[in-house]
Amino acid sequence: MSRIYPAHAYSAAPRAGCYWPETVEMMRPPQATGEIRADVAVIGAGFTGLSAALHLAEAGANVVVLDAESPGWGASGRNGGFCCLGGSAASAAALRQSYGEAARREFCHAEVAAVALAQDLIARHGMAVDAHSEGETLMAHTRKAAQGFEAQARQIETDYEVLPTLLAESDLAEHGMRGPFFGAMTTPIGMALNPAKYVTGLAQAAWDAGVRLFGQSRVRRIEAEAGGYTLVTEAATVRARRIIVATNGYSSDDLPDWLRARYLPTQSNVIVTRPMTEGELAAQGWTTRQMCYDDRFFLHYFRLMPNGRMLFGMRAGLRCSPAGDARMGRVIKGHFDRMFPAWAGVEVAHYWNGLLSIARDRTPYTGPIPGMANAYCALSYHGNGVAMGSYAGALLADQILGRSGRLYPEIMKRPPTRMPLGPYRRKLLWPLYGWAALRGD
Repeated sequence: MSRIYPAHAYSAAPRAGCYWPETVEMMRPPQATGEIRADVAVIGAGFTGLSAALHLAEAGANVVVLDAESPGWGASGRNGGFCCLGGSAASAAALRQSYGEAARREFCHAEVAAVALAQDLIARHGMAVDAHSEGETLMAHTRKAAQGFEAQARQIETDYEVLPTLLAESDLAEHGMRGPFFGAMTTPIGMALNPAKYVTGLAQAAWDAGVRLFGQSRVRRIEAEAGGYTLVTEAATVRARRIIVATNGYSSDDLPDWLRARYLPTQSNVIVTRPMTEGELAAQGWTTRQMCYDDRFFLHYFRLMPNGRMLFGMRAGLRCSPAGDARMGRVIKGHFDRMFPAWAGVEVAHYWNGLLSIARDRTPYTGPIPGMANAYCALSYHGNGVAMGSYAGALLADQILGRSGRLYPEIMKRPPTRMPLGPYRRKLLWPLYGWAALRGD
């Protein structure tokens, strides 16, 4: 395999402190052995791969899913649990310039459809995912950011056909949002959830639909042959007419070769506190169960969960080593303490990190793999894969089944271009991270 981070990033160490596996018995399917045949073979048992497999199996396809570890082991089982709008990191102006206004608006509608799809899957399969939060709230960390909320709210109303709720700085404490913020804007689309319970629910639904799930089955080679592909693992040979590559930030540059330099894994870090008492919550003045984020370069995302634990996440981290993880643990705790000083002495019970994926043009891709007949992939949701990854999987299933009707936005049809520096492309992040650190952003 050809990966751009040190082996540590892909080991069990970064997720060792993850909170979510303590909350649910995650599926541990058997290893693939012998010769296996299927209509469709899916590489990767995260939101995208499992959603694709489920939708295919419900339509009668014979589907196999192969994961190097187990369902939800990667980003799908260790993210912050924000099921919300998103998928692209490009600005509205950049999308308009590259694709046109109609395509940009179409993608907005797809974002809404992605949230609705995830909510429908949860309801239809009776998943208990600890859902809370009425949409998502953007917190202004500067007065300038707060001053832009009215214009943003008008644009959101136009793009998503919902009316955001605005809170002035003076109203935040009354709504349980006391902190270093200058305003808040809530978009009433989406919810917070336990991602491990959701990905496990997807895996169980796929299993119940007849999907054959295999763990500890890393694909080592993809070989094209007449009538399809052969996937070679340590103990199995899987032959399928069609394949889906759904490995996102945990991809390899040579599985298949087309992926080389078309994605950039980026680290995100999460801490979760011990459960706090009502007195501790009141001392800080943060009692809302809204899922929130700010608009810094080093994005903060946070939410008080129903059990009184505070989840706090932050983008950053380049070292991908035991020492680097320890340093990021101290950094994220420092940010947490400054934002919520009354909780500085509250024990951080869990800390972990994982890899998301970004694309050169900062938009997701879902579609055929160029140059490989009957091969498909989806990747790069820019840290918003709970809803968009689930939707991308459904879109891939539609393409394989020859179905239309689901909104398939033009923005998700353009294959990602390669980034400069090839295997050394993570160096592209160093000057950006350094600049943001100097700005205190």
